[in-house]
Amino acid sequence: MTEQHIVDVGRGISLCYEQFGDPADPPIVLIAGLGQQLHSWPDGLVAELVARGYHVTRFDNRDVGRSTHMSFRPPGPVAIIRGGNDPKQYHLGDMARDTVGLLDALGFSDVHLVGVSMGGMIAQTVTAHYPGRVRTLTSIMSNTGAARIGRPAPSTWFRMATRRPARTRAEAVDAAVKIFRHIGSHGFPFDEEWVREKAGADWDRDRSAAGTPRQLAGIFASGDRTAELAQIDVPTLVIHGDRDRMVHPTGGAATARAIPGARLETIVGMGHDLPRGAWNQLADLITKHTKEHL
Repeated sequence: MTEQHIVDVGRGISLCYEQFGDPADPPIVLIAGLGQQLHSWPDGLVAELVARGYHVTRFDNRDVGRSTHMSFRPPGPVAIIRGGNDPKQYHLGDMARDTVGLLDALGFSDVHLVGVSMGGMIAQTVTAHYPGRVRTLTSIMSNTGAARIGRPAPSTWFRMATRRPARTRAEAVDAAVKIFRHIGSHGFPFDEEWVREKAGADWDRDRSAAGTPRQLAGIFASGDRTAELAQIDVPTLVIHGDRDRMVHPTGGAATARAIPGARLETIVGMGHDLPRGAWNQLADLITKHTKEHL
């Protein structure tokens, strides 16, 4: 078990992180998605990156896991779409500043930045706002925030709107299996054992359900970021599955169009998760992309 650490990244925020591989190797920082903790990046995928010669860092974003949780009341469904209703509501720019604060605390002048879903949005924002801190950007199953582009399927919206907070560990695990059977990669075998292990670890580390709606409101508060993405001037790889029910593949296509010189790679059969059967392909794509810019 890799040791986890908690570090102050500024403005009253502390982030929990863990690292893998040789510190002398090129650094890759992995940013998790909405409501997801650091171990949402599967150990097997992390091991693939380490084996390819990278020093890997993964961490809990604010409001999840062992990182700082905000104290204000989570917004309801209508308030979420409006970008929150509390003066203390944060946005993707704040989460990007958290990430840069982590880079500073770890002594990284620049890194290869890889984000998935909301983590891709954060990674895009870091790259746009902090020139020189990102060597390469990899945005996975994410979008630009543009209206009606890269949005969940109606069936996914319904499941999200009707999902109730779990009261027990068993309920949390069963709920995770149910949602990932829907949004997961239907072109790959469903790894129920891993989903159950991850959901159980989520519950053990953090039983609060308040962070996810606050994070989601932060996404809506950030609006359409298309013009902002046009400012990105680092090599960018966009990866998306063709069967994503959470972030429609139009989100990946729009991201690649918005970022000058970005390359779009589609993984056939992948949905809104990181399936075991795609780990080698994901690691190969990331490695090819970053090796060209060490």
